[in-house]
Amino acid sequence: MSKLVDSFGRQINYVRLAVTDRCNLRCQYCMPAHGIDIVPRKELLTFKEMYRLIRVLTELGVNKIRLTGGEPFVRKDFVGFLEMLSFNDLLEDINITTNGALISNHIDDLEKLKKVKNINLSIDSLQADKFNEITRRDVFDEVFKTMNALEKSSLNLKLNIVVQSGINTNEITDFVELTKDKNIAVRFIEEMPFNGKGQREMQENWTLKKILEEIKTKFDVTEIQSEKSSTSRNYSIKNHLGTVGIIPAFTRTICNDCNRIRITSTGNFKNCLFDDGVFNLRDFIRNGASNDDLKELFLSLIKEKPENGFIAEANRTKGSVSESMSTIGG
Repeated sequence: MSKLVDSFGRQINYVRLAVTDRCNLRCQYCMPAHGIDIVPRKELLTFKEMYRLIRVLTELGVNKIRLTGGEPFVRKDFVGFLEMLSFNDLLEDINITTNGALISNHIDDLEKLKKVKNINLSIDSLQADKFNEITRRDVFDEVFKTMNALEKSSLNLKLNIVVQSGINTNEITDFVELTKDKNIAVRFIEEMPFNGKGQREMQENWTLKKILEEIKTKFDVTEIQSEKSSTSRNYSIKNHLGTVGIIPAFTRTICNDCNRIRITSTGNFKNCLFDDGVFNLRDFIRNGASNDDLKELFLSLIKEKPENGFIAEANRTKGSVSESMSTIGG
């Protein structure tokens, strides 16, 4: 059976699938206060179409999926879709990125789905007032409750913190402190320019180097040998149960080992976060494509995957980056 291998010999086994472009929060680094222009529901991939795409991809060697949004739990019957995916015998890991505001009542259901392994919880401040200012919604108490419930569950919990200059950089060591007694992964993400139209300009960008220097002002840090395709540089802290990771999403020093593709909620196939989206899978399916047609298409599209994100951005046809991460899939 043919596998998804790009022009640089990288085997692709990981897909990030956005199940919706809708979100119940309005995070400052993601979208304008008034939100984004959401697409009509009929233009979204159906769960049946998503399942079919994932089934074909797993037959080509993909064994790991991350489900994102927007906020995936905004979409009706998302848990039912997770149950559907769990019947795919070729899929090994189902992982979810969420803002945590809507999932507290679903944790027991998620634990029953053995292929659901990791929950990435976005939480950019441990201070209620600041958190609510960043998200433009009064949801801190619910998200904090969810964080504690997930930490006590059988699921692996990762906290995602977008590091924003002048906003939450003074909390970096506070987040690291959480790993002392909690077996969780705290992951700092370099801020990216996917802010949506009308967003504030990015201030000074806190890179991996600067974030790490800040952590070292208080903690004894040792780098952990990570998988070659890891999106983060990972570290242990002396006498801490948990770990710390830094995702160089802006400086893109992890690109050369990329094993990932993306599918947006409207079916746009993306070889790279920074490309335009090279093909619309939704239209291809709805025009009668067979599963064999899809396999041939994927094998062809993967050959267009760039070596790194800088090349992908340089080749964009729409000029500078202006999309929201909610549109692309966080």
